[in-house]
Amino acid sequence: MTIQTISGWPAENTVFEVEAFDLSVLPGAHPIYVAHRDEIEENWAREAAANPHLFNGQMVLQNRLSFRDGVIIGEAHVIPYSTLLWWRRQPDPAGAFHLFGFAVPVSSDGAIIAVRMSERTANPGQVYCAAGSLDLLDIVDGKLDLEANMYREVREETGLDLAEAKADRQLFASYGGHRVVGFRFYRFDLTAQEMLARIADHMVHDEEKEIAGAVAIRSADRGAHPYSPLMFPILDLFFGRSMR
Repeated sequence: MTIQTISGWPAENTVFEVEAFDLSVLPGAHPIYVAHRDEIEENWAREAAANPHLFNGQMVLQNRLSFRDGVIIGEAHVIPYSTLLWWRRQPDPAGAFHLFGFAVPVSSDGAIIAVRMSERTANPGQVYCAAGSLDLLDIVDGKLDLEANMYREVREETGLDLAEAKADRQLFASYGGHRVVGFRFYRFDLTAQEMLARIADHMVHDEEKEIAGAVAIRSADRGAHPYSPLMFPILDLFFGRSMR
């Protein structure tokens, strides 16, 4: 089953407005992990051998998603990171959805600030807004706090504080296959050059070394950087019509 078969979802690779996210974490193992544990562990051995910097920590993977009355409603389970790495290699990744948030930082001179992932990560060289999978730190009373995740990931990867920016009221979402991203624009009173300088200063002291640098994006040109495909709808929306 693909996400498009769920009643009420807009078309794939388009942007749609979202009023809220209602994401629950259920007890017990994710059905994907239960059914494919041996394959997951075998794949992890290969992945870890190829990149020893990977960490098999706990994260959250959605089992069910629906979209009703402007609200994305999810049910998820905690999984080891190795499950995601195995799942995303499958030609038909049915049975799960990887939902995460993009905080989209915007400079005072109209650029989107994104990061280029380092060789230490599972997405080396890809360019997208600083983000990370939902994990145990994002669970509050059995619910996932997507906005808190965005604040934390941006701060950890770039040193930027979203509290210093003006957040747009409107939330958006888009999806490709079984990967769903919720996003919001955060507007800083800093030029792109100033924001890139702050990120460069942060990188000097960042022990995780998850990013290899930052870029200022000034057009929807898909060939400008090796983007994650989930960036394309965001770039089209921002640069395709006046939002400033």
